[in-house]
Amino acid sequence: MRAVAQSSPTLNKRVPHNPLPADFLLSRQGHMNPIDIVIIGAGPSGLACAIEAKKHGLSSLTIDQGSVADAIRRFPINMTFFSTPELLEIGGVPFLSSGFRPTRVECVCYYQMVAKHLDLPLKQQTLVTGLRKVTEGFEVSTKDSSFLARNVVLATGYFDTPNRFDVPGCDLPKVQRYYTEPYSYVGRDVAVVGGKNSAVETALDLFRAGARVTLIHRGGKLSDGVKYWILPDIENRVKAGEVRGLFETTVRNIKPGSIVVEGQHNEEILNEAVFVMIGYQPDAKLLKQLGVNIDDSSLAPIHDSSSMQTNVAGVYVAGSLAAGKYNNKVFIENGRMHGKSIVESVLRSR
Repeated sequence: MRAVAQSSPTLNKRVPHNPLPADFLLSRQGHMNPIDIVIIGAGPSGLACAIEAKKHGLSSLTIDQGSVADAIRRFPINMTFFSTPELLEIGGVPFLSSGFRPTRVECVCYYQMVAKHLDLPLKQQTLVTGLRKVTEGFEVSTKDSSFLARNVVLATGYFDTPNRFDVPGCDLPKVQRYYTEPYSYVGRDVAVVGGKNSAVETALDLFRAGARVTLIHRGGKLSDGVKYWILPDIENRVKAGEVRGLFETTVRNIKPGSIVVEGQHNEEILNEAVFVMIGYQPDAKLLKQLGVNIDDSSLAPIHDSSSMQTNVAGVYVAGSLAAGKYNNKVFIENGRMHGKSIVESVLRSR
């Protein structure tokens, strides 16, 4: 019978999973059976690795500090994906959407359903605190337990670490680094900082809900990478004065009731909320613990693109983490392919 993604009234429903055998847990004496592949990150790329491992008879465990597809769960509530459903499928499980492009809710439900349907071993709401090389492979440590792995795949994405925004007042409660919904900002003065897709979409969503929006961008124009069907919309809103656009302008200071900008525009603006949508970057802390080399320019872990293996044998990267700060080069539709390359490499090394 064909499995399909079904809508769910909640995104917080616990995803049942195959419990790990007790001998996978590291005992106080350090004795355990190694897991063939431990995957850190239960997004689409991480799940695709687990699926490939299971297909080839390898044991695996996928660990995530949140839930399955947790980054997608935290995307804006009304978000619609650019990709069509068939380009987001993993594990041969059909993804049926109610529209031409799937919504955020449909994507989260689909990936959670796949994890349950394929009975993938998962450990959710669990933060990996350390990785170290040991004789048998790698020790993967969490707050409550440790696991021994022959191979480790890091598929942690980039959505947990916003790019730096160091201006006075950036730590005020009204300054947000993530955007979910516009409804609490209706009739209020809000500013959006940035010039790429996330900033443009946030500004438009807030405007349409009834907020008074100022879009602040340090460049002379919006990014060429803004989605082609959105760019004319924001340009027309700015031209009509419905969204105030301040270009070649930066934020100098943020105060409780205003913001001060400088550059092409030098003024103090009434403000109740600031959305700093200037992108995110991967966290390389775990990679560095294992001695993985990081490119200084791109912040990407250095790896073989044919196998996704890093300079440390047995350590792999998958998904957008592999692209460093250029995370627009790896999407779900190409990141989901990394699992096949990784598992083929693992099998060759046995």
